[in-house]
Amino acid sequence: MQPNINKKVILVTFMIGAFFAILNETLLNIALTQLMDVFHVDAPTVQWLATGFMLVMGVLMPISALLIQWFTTRQMFIGVMTVFLTGTVIAACAVNFPMLLAGRMIQAVGTGLLIPVIMNALLFLYPPEVRGKIMGTFGLVIMFAPALGPTLSGVIVDLLGWRWLFISVIPFTVFSILFALKYLQNVGEVTRPKVDVLSIILSTIGIGGIVYGFSSAGEYSNGFLSITILSILSISVISLILFVLRQLKLEEPLLDVRVFKYKNYTRGVSLFVIVIMAMFASEIVMPMYLQGPLGYSAKVAGLLLLPGALLNGLMSPVMGTLFDKYGPRKLIIPGTIALVMVMIFYSNISPSISTWSFVLVYIVLMLSVSAIMMPAHTNALNELPKHLYPHGTAISNTLQPVSGALGVSIFVSIMTQGSTSHLEEQSAPITKQLMNEAMTIGVHHAYWFALGLCVLAFLIALFVKKAVAPDFEVEK
Repeated sequence: MQPNINKKVILVTFMIGAFFAILNETLLNIALTQLMDVFHVDAPTVQWLATGFMLVMGVLMPISALLIQWFTTRQMFIGVMTVFLTGTVIAACAVNFPMLLAGRMIQAVGTGLLIPVIMNALLFLYPPEVRGKIMGTFGLVIMFAPALGPTLSGVIVDLLGWRWLFISVIPFTVFSILFALKYLQNVGEVTRPKVDVLSIILSTIGIGGIVYGFSSAGEYSNGFLSITILSILSISVISLILFVLRQLKLEEPLLDVRVFKYKNYTRGVSLFVIVIMAMFASEIVMPMYLQGPLGYSAKVAGLLLLPGALLNGLMSPVMGTLFDKYGPRKLIIPGTIALVMVMIFYSNISPSISTWSFVLVYIVLMLSVSAIMMPAHTNALNELPKHLYPHGTAISNTLQPVSGALGVSIFVSIMTQGSTSHLEEQSAPITKQLMNEAMTIGVHHAYWFALGLCVLAFLIALFVKKAVAPDFEVEK
């Protein structure tokens, strides 16, 4: 690596590009209802704007480890941001739903490859003793952008219309590319490992099938018991098993699954997955509940989520600094306890809840996410030797959209099932009050499941220890 690299300029370049790319993950959530009316499509169809985004990201992230070793940092960053810009322009100009969906999928290609590129570069740039602060600073973007999405979306859609969700991103993306062209330097080495086509095919079928299967389960009357969904998930699981077995045999694997031999990596990634499931699902379920039984508009619902979103992002650098000073346990264990308390509250929520109670609990949810996600992820990656950095970042970033799709699918399925069962038990005519009551019961059921997950996260947190980076110890 070049000795005269300007680390701060590289970090700023990454943060500008990543903010607007990651923002798009959740930017359309509140606008989906309006887009159904604009393009005359039903809910399962419009949901593909969110599901398809996660699907493309999930499929591409395993390949990111290979691409990072084939191309320089400048080539990768400028390339993926250009792809993202192309998708944004297409979506902004969409005249029908297929065109909008195509633009969204192209955006996802850029976003899916961007995060592994950045994470890998940061691991090479900064030693373990300051990584918490740096990952926390970058976490300001990773957590702040998707959490801000629903709030920003509600305001933009109400004031300017849905196209501005894309138009407003274009100038910032262009600026990011121009900034990178002038200032971004290359980090790490280009080793150009052998490309194993069969591994790419198996990972694409495996990851793509799982994201698709879990995301599409709600479209079928039998849900996960549908023959179609069971077949897709079975083929996906078999593909992933074959993929893992093949990686263990290859000298230059596409994705080196041996990273899971490192216990702190496995524990950290497990916590990361659980928190992503809880956060992504809450970002879908809570706006639905706010606009349903609580009767708020899209704009107000978004604004109610804003304080939590702001604190989540702003606390990330603070959590990073605390992680460097005190290690992961003093952040992750209290964080998981707070998360359990939030899930207990949500599993007893009712339409009579005061606005301030909801806002305060959502703030606690986002603060607990901030205390767990970045420290757990950084500690996990700190355990790995340098040659496994691309693989460690690729695997953890692959699991993000998979966990998101899994969390949303399971939460929404449980909520829908709970609501439907309650309505079927009623002999009286279905009124709006009864519908709200049914949705409340459905939300309770979904958060009982979430409570179980968060208790598991607490138990895992008890075994997390501060990781020691093998390569950096040797260098000292």
